[in-house]
Amino acid sequence: MCGIFGISGHKEAGKITYLGLYALQHRGEESAGIVSYNKNNIIMKKGMGLVSDVFDKKSIDSLKGKVAIGHVRYSTTGGSHSKNIQPFFVKHKNGNLVIAHNGNLTNSFDLSTKLEQSGSIFQTSMDSEIVVHLLAKEVSPSIEKRVINALSQIEGAYSLLLMINDTMIAARDPFGFRPLCLGKLEGAYIVASETCALDLINATYVRDIEPGEIVFIENGKLRSVKAFEPQKHAHCIFEHIYFARPDSMIFGETVYNVRKKLGACLAEEAKVEADFVMPIPDSGSFAALGYAQRSQKPFELGIIRNHYIGRTFIQPSQFTREFKVRVKLNPIKNVLNGKNVVVVEDSIVRGTTSQNRVKTLRNSGAKKIHFCVSCPPIKNPCFYGIDFPSKKELIAANKSVEQIKDFIGADSLHYLSLNGMLDSVGIDKQSFCTACFSGKYPTKIPTKFSKKMLEKNK
Repeated sequence: MCGIFGISGHKEAGKITYLGLYALQHRGEESAGIVSYNKNNIIMKKGMGLVSDVFDKKSIDSLKGKVAIGHVRYSTTGGSHSKNIQPFFVKHKNGNLVIAHNGNLTNSFDLSTKLEQSGSIFQTSMDSEIVVHLLAKEVSPSIEKRVINALSQIEGAYSLLLMINDTMIAARDPFGFRPLCLGKLEGAYIVASETCALDLINATYVRDIEPGEIVFIENGKLRSVKAFEPQKHAHCIFEHIYFARPDSMIFGETVYNVRKKLGACLAEEAKVEADFVMPIPDSGSFAALGYAQRSQKPFELGIIRNHYIGRTFIQPSQFTREFKVRVKLNPIKNVLNGKNVVVVEDSIVRGTTSQNRVKTLRNSGAKKIHFCVSCPPIKNPCFYGIDFPSKKELIAANKSVEQIKDFIGADSLHYLSLNGMLDSVGIDKQSFCTACFSGKYPTKIPTKFSKKMLEKNK
């Protein structure tokens, strides 16, 4: 669930990319990097940590040139390690090549094995590096043909930014799993994971990069190519539920509106008696607002978030995840004391976070806790870029709703139905991937890849 940002044709490309990554920080907190191109020279700054930790004024000023791409990372394929920080850069016979990738390649095991057997030496454990090796092996003098030939060999989820010398290239897989949008600022073209990054820099949203589209941007000109067979779209619905910022527009819908609709539909399905509705902030806030408005119950903030603590779900280890859960949110006891409350959360993945939340609310005096979740039970692994690839980690894959209720300690537990969720995401509800809920995967998952992913998370 990484974030990518690139700009071509602006004299302050490096600085603008820094701001773009700031807006996309919610998509990955492990590492950040920017690479710019200036008169045949590559300038690169990367590091572990938040954008504000990695870059200072000196490093930002050093990123000269009119083309730059950046990346914020949270790891799925490839561990949380400095060698895996993106963008990834190599110099080869065709010039400078830089890549930033959001998503997971499902045929990475077969491709990496084949490449290593033919002499490729991998520097990282990222599936993103596979694209670099495929491009390096292409002999066509045409950049367009090299890119098309390389991307035609990969499968799975990818929103990509490439920089080949001063040409910036954006590509999105034919299923459109991950969001990717196109914008303009003072004549320069911008590509970003979410529209909130365009808003921060006052750029104009032009359109989404379409599923299966490759865009080449060079010398202020944009060229679009569609080289792959059209597929039934499979947008990741978890982007709307949790990952994307509420002020972004993705897959043609504003995230804020979708989350309110999820909450409203949940209120129709889970009618309980309570004194008020409260969210688990921040990702549950907008669904809770929709629930309160539809149920005509008061909306209260029973928990206050410490905004200096990052997102708990995307932390790489269980230890840091549990510590940040405790530090991140603090209850308001005189609001909760003696009250029956509806608590709205966006999802339950492992269950330990929800268990801690309920315990905290109970210790703060809440009389009854009705836990309402704005998506269905997550029962199946994701192989497209979300970090719950093992059924062992998914509480709903191993326990019934009643058992989960007992585990987290709530008085009642209510999940939004699959149909209710799909009814909330827009007109074309058949264009979403729901594999983590339904088990119906839009692509074939190679056995070797799935085993490798499950091994990683044991």
